[in-house]
Amino acid sequence: MDKNLKFYESQLCEIWKKQDFDQPIKTIDGQEIEVLDLGYENDDTGGPDFINARVSIGNLTYVGDIEIDVEYNNWKLHGHNIDAKYNKLILHVCLINKFHQRHVYTREGRKIYSICLADFLSKEIVQSYAAPQVPKLPVENKLKCSFRNSEIPFKLKKDYIQQLGMDRFKKKCKRIFHRLKELTYLRELRIKEPVINYELTSDFNTKEFSSDSFQYKEIWEQLLYELIFEALGYSKNKVIMMQLAQTANIDFFRKLGKDNEFVERVESALFNIGGLVPHEEISVDSAGSGYIKNLQSNWMIIKRIYDGATFDETQWHFFKLRPQNFPTIRIAGGSRIIQKILFQNFIETIIQKIDEIRNLKVLINSIRSLFVIRSEGYWKNHYVFKKSGNGEVKYFVGASRADEILVNVVFPFFYVYFDVFGKEELSKKILKMFGIFTQKSENKIIKDVSEGIDMANFTRRSVYMQGMVELFRNYCSKNKCLECDIGKYLFN
Repeated sequence: MDKNLKFYESQLCEIWKKQDFDQPIKTIDGQEIEVLDLGYENDDTGGPDFINARVSIGNLTYVGDIEIDVEYNNWKLHGHNIDAKYNKLILHVCLINKFHQRHVYTREGRKIYSICLADFLSKEIVQSYAAPQVPKLPVENKLKCSFRNSEIPFKLKKDYIQQLGMDRFKKKCKRIFHRLKELTYLRELRIKEPVINYELTSDFNTKEFSSDSFQYKEIWEQLLYELIFEALGYSKNKVIMMQLAQTANIDFFRKLGKDNEFVERVESALFNIGGLVPHEEISVDSAGSGYIKNLQSNWMIIKRIYDGATFDETQWHFFKLRPQNFPTIRIAGGSRIIQKILFQNFIETIIQKIDEIRNLKVLINSIRSLFVIRSEGYWKNHYVFKKSGNGEVKYFVGASRADEILVNVVFPFFYVYFDVFGKEELSKKILKMFGIFTQKSENKIIKDVSEGIDMANFTRRSVYMQGMVELFRNYCSKNKCLECDIGKYLFN
């Protein structure tokens, strides 16, 4: 194969879907392979590329998953060999297998055939899918309008990004209010979720809600709990963290008592429901064995009062995450926030601070401190079960994650709260807090956009950061240049 040609995994997946081969595919040792069913493409952020496929190898038919890698070595390089999500693999497909390796091995130690597609592709097919590799030129940013940035009036950019930031804030509020109505409606119907699968009826869409509909404290507690757990999940685990909070709801935790061991019981429930607690026998001499045994023994009692769904370890994402952001650490932090919500008047405390503290910067710092959770116990020295960490975990929820929670949860949550109960002055105060709030962290989207429109000095103010994210996700990435105020100015 031409060394100047570059392939991406997505291109190999297209070849695999079309089965574009010029001869029958075989294993390296000569066994014929017939793909009976491609399965379906995995759109998740982790796991094999094709799920539930059916493949005949020699005289045997296998049902399971298929992974596509550009190079054979990527199997280990990407950590698939230690990832439980790949335990159901039936075939490994690659383009380059320099040393003609016949198999890969799963975390369970199963031996899986690996085939090299280069042996079955014609030169024409290869060239039609790949493009010659050319030297990469330095690029300052990725926005289509960046080369004409100097033509854009600065005030236009600044005002437009600020407007988009407020639009994004209002979208968060709208989503939170919709979930609040859902929780209220389900409470009225006395439907437990997610044990019972339900669809919101047309009655829900036409139902009128008043402020009296939202007077129940437990609804607000459940809503805040869900939103915080979603925020603790980051992009890769936010869905399952939200599902965990909806499955093991706040009312369930009320039943676990109120004493010094409450947090450990919450951890036992969350880690076991999440499918993260080791099931095998734990050696008495192993590190932290006492903690894990307590989680197991507590669960034997707790599960008698739990009738919800449970999850599996393979549904969680650890790959390409900093250990500090592992879901185990975030669940530990979340367990302590649950204690605050239930037994420390968490919502009332924040409301009181917003009402009484006039200096907005002092108010912000005071609220932020409520969400910073210092590490303790087992998870102070571990990132995963049964293996001590290389360094100490200082915080379960640090200052930068607390900032993210304020922007994405606290501000929109309490804006909705004050709006629902007609406290207009306090809802305006929330908007002012959001408008002046600054953060230390930034992501690649914000960096690219800020450089592209020459607003790098505005990457600390949350309203502008949110505006840049909104600009990229709803305009730049969708090529909606002529629907964007900046694009209209430049290209019309």
